[in-house]
Amino acid sequence: MTDEKLEGVEGLSASLEDYLEVIFHLEQSNRVARAKDIADQMSVQRASVTGALRALAGRGLINYSPYSFITLTSSGRSIARDIIRRHNTLMDFFMIALQLPREEAEANACRIEHAIDPLAIERLVHFVEFIKICPRTGMDWFDAFARFCKKGSQTSSCEDCVKVCLEHIVSANCENA
Repeated sequence: MTDEKLEGVEGLSASLEDYLEVIFHLEQSNRVARAKDIADQMSVQRASVTGALRALAGRGLINYSPYSFITLTSSGRSIARDIIRRHNTLMDFFMIALQLPREEAEANACRIEHAIDPLAIERLVHFVEFIKICPRTGMDWFDAFARFCKKGSQTSSCEDCVKVCLEHIVSANCENA
């Protein structure tokens, strides 16, 4: 899930970003995180968790002292939210636009979320939003792409798609008039 050489937000390694993400989710469900819960969630040894927690505390991203609860600082929470936003955006793109199964979308999002440039993720967010609302595309377009992925180019004629699209546009214009 991580690659130590990738550096994302604030120069954090992919591994440290993963820790922030896990701590955020644990805080959401339990109000605080414990080292044991983090180790269990990430399938790592407690010694690894301790080292990561010290590094994150040293950067002012978490409140941590040995044998106590762990919480994110406001700065840590902001970075964690950004990491989660990147992850969710990539998952949506992989599942909706590329028609990947949830497990594959999750695995790919985990790998890419640490390396993607902020401008690229913003453009990806806008692209997916645009595709969902554009009358020339929309969810019908995604459905047509899903059929194309399954059956190849013999899914339907372009004329049929254009006809449906024009019907949607005319219908939307009549509703707005």
